[in-house]
Amino acid sequence: MLPKLLRFAPIYQERVWGGRALADSLGRELPAGHPIGESWEIVDRPEAQSCVAGGPWHGRTLRNLLERETAALMGPHWKASTPFPILVKWLDARERLSLQVHPPEAVAKKLGGEPKTENWYVAESAPGGALIAGLKRGVTREKFDTALREQKLEPLVHRFPVHRGESLFVPSGRLHAIDAGLLILEIQQNSDTTYRVYDWGRVGLDGKPRQLHVAESLQCIDFSDIEPATIPAGKGETILAECPHFKIRRLPLAKGAELKFAANEQPRIISVAEGSFSTDDPTHSSLERGANVLVPFASAAYFSAKEPSILLVTENFAD
Repeated sequence: MLPKLLRFAPIYQERVWGGRALADSLGRELPAGHPIGESWEIVDRPEAQSCVAGGPWHGRTLRNLLERETAALMGPHWKASTPFPILVKWLDARERLSLQVHPPEAVAKKLGGEPKTENWYVAESAPGGALIAGLKRGVTREKFDTALREQKLEPLVHRFPVHRGESLFVPSGRLHAIDAGLLILEIQQNSDTTYRVYDWGRVGLDGKPRQLHVAESLQCIDFSDIEPATIPAGKGETILAECPHFKIRRLPLAKGAELKFAANEQPRIISVAEGSFSTDDPTHSSLERGANVLVPFASAAYFSAKEPSILLVTENFAD
């Protein structure tokens, strides 16, 4: 029988643009001496497997659970061979990320990649922190091509300030980058296909320019995507993202407020964006800021806010 909550050991990824915010802000123990840009919190991929942390299922991979406890984890209609559809990451952008795009489904098939739609929740933003998403008004494909050849893309992209608690939906095809000084919770389709169109003249950890994917990017960019906006921080329940792949709700809870989920409804991912919670799971009786847990289909779950807190609930990802 699966536990009420499944928490997994983070998989840390070294990135040229990373830093140490996952330790400083979330209290994580990071590998020493390396810029850590990503923590993969929940993942089921050939190259990366989440392993259960704590409890009687400790050490089991997510793939093993999907194969052995398919119905209890995902519901009666899920096929054991189907990968877990969501990838949850923390991103520590101490420096600006590359200007990039993820392929829409039709283009991904043609290019041999995977489609990827994602959502960013801004957990922290340094003074002057910003996101880049879409193009400025008046930018055409022709102007973009010219600026790309001249290596002068920055004036054409839509850069805007962001603050703690804001959220941005990033559908496949949206040109985007994360600027320096942001800590972001990224919830996305299970994909690792990214095409870099521009990298601001930066070199990688090996001292060489990083690979660009200009031809692929130009096939993916939605040139009609003009100046998208974030969802601002707010006090009430808010839908941050709703698409065919997932739905994400932001739930601010006062101290002592309770949240309950019944068994046999659907699997859900619970992310503690702010504050801390107590639960009725004996292994994970307390969840701190930064925690991400999977509530299996067959499990009922209970959360109580120990202080004013914010939960993100990701659902509608299992047919």
